[in-house]
Amino acid sequence: MKPSKNRLSSLAEDITIPEDAPFRARLHALFGQIEKEFELLYLENLTLQEKLDNCMNKDLICPYERSAGVIAAGGSIANPIGSSNTHNIALSSATQPNIVSAIQGHDDGDAAALGPIIGGGSGGGKGLKAKFTSSGGKVKASNKLKAQTSRIVSSFKAQTVVSQVTREFCGHKDGVWQVTAKVGQPIIGTASADHTACIWGIENGRCLLQYQGHAGSVNSVKFHQNRDLVLTGSGDATAHIWQAAVNWDSSKRGHSSEEELDDSDEQVEDRDRVDTLRTPLCEFTGPGGHSSVVVAADWLPSMDHRQIITGSWDRTAILWDVESREPIQTLTGHDHELTHVSAHTSQRLVVTASRDSTFRLWDFRYEIPAVSVFQGHTESVTSTVFARDDKVVSGSDDRTVKVWELRNMRSALATIRTDSSVNRLAVSNGGIIAIPHDNRQIRLFDLNGQRVARLPRTSRQGHRRMVSSVAWAEDPLLNCDLFSCGFDRRVFGWSIVLPKEN
Repeated sequence: MKPSKNRLSSLAEDITIPEDAPFRARLHALFGQIEKEFELLYLENLTLQEKLDNCMNKDLICPYERSAGVIAAGGSIANPIGSSNTHNIALSSATQPNIVSAIQGHDDGDAAALGPIIGGGSGGGKGLKAKFTSSGGKVKASNKLKAQTSRIVSSFKAQTVVSQVTREFCGHKDGVWQVTAKVGQPIIGTASADHTACIWGIENGRCLLQYQGHAGSVNSVKFHQNRDLVLTGSGDATAHIWQAAVNWDSSKRGHSSEEELDDSDEQVEDRDRVDTLRTPLCEFTGPGGHSSVVVAADWLPSMDHRQIITGSWDRTAILWDVESREPIQTLTGHDHELTHVSAHTSQRLVVTASRDSTFRLWDFRYEIPAVSVFQGHTESVTSTVFARDDKVVSGSDDRTVKVWELRNMRSALATIRTDSSVNRLAVSNGGIIAIPHDNRQIRLFDLNGQRVARLPRTSRQGHRRMVSSVAWAEDPLLNCDLFSCGFDRRVFGWSIVLPKEN
């Protein structure tokens, strides 16, 4: 305790206090109490250390030293160990490491085999085995844990996912909020903060049509399931439906490097020219509409998809009639701004996500819509989408993704914990969840919460800023299974080969 007292004394001396300070005596008393506490802890530590050393010498070292001496001599054991209980043999510094290493090198089977040899009989073997089991439990547990970890790592190595970027779509002048794929056609759509939405040809990566009808950031884009129509939501508090009239002749206009040498300036300008559209077929605004940013919009399954759903920062979602362009019903209940809306592909079900850390399920299959509230996230819910087998998948800024069952909203079926905020995720028909992150990563999980893969991100491929959205292709489109977009203004098409199920 002398070093401790010296340190405390020097500490007290370093504090310059006036001689006439009224609290000087009190300060010295406090330092004295601290010294006493240190001394008591030091003595208690010494006592515990002595007890621990005695236990180790009695229960572990002595039996193994004696057995090692007999075995090393090469003779048979005539008398069992422990005929005298009054003496202990100390290990030499040269013998102890060898015995400890020999002990650590054996598992349960080795201990059972050594028992009869060392003990000279069944009784001695059982007693030694019991001692071995009690003293070497931590070693065995460590060995088992290492074996289990090795099996887990081996299973991951066997399930190799091959993924790489096969297409890149460049042309937006600001961050890209969302990407979506068209069923049955080799095109994708993107919504950008540069006030435009674009349709791209997957085959050559060219922009086939640019929509310029919004006066604010385009926050969402969705293709009509059967017709050449596109639905977009914008920061100008409106939603638009516009004609996706793609010029397929221009989309097939590829060129080789040899042809490029022969091209005139007029031919180059013609090839790089992008068709633009400024007038929507339908605009959803006005009385009864949204008073703030429309953050997302989707087609609601009905007769020829004649209804849409929109979500806004005004804390409401609105069900619209496409033909009359009038609101049918306003959905209220969220305490903060909405972040996402999504409709079921075949049933009249809608989920709305909000910054109030909840998402709600709206059931329009009945005359009076029913609503269910899902609580489970601790921060803003950034996206909710329907999955197969009546499941809903939600992502949040709390860095988790949760899988829910529509019939049980009390607790999640699976929780995926990540290291970054989750943005607009997507679920494939095969049940693979693609998760875009703020930290530029894209991860794949299944609906059971098991990790499948992490898409590569290097200086040559992958996003350089936040990944805002991902979208699966219903059928592989020209070697593209997944599409992603981010605030690096880039859109990627990924080829992903999942391992075959056994």
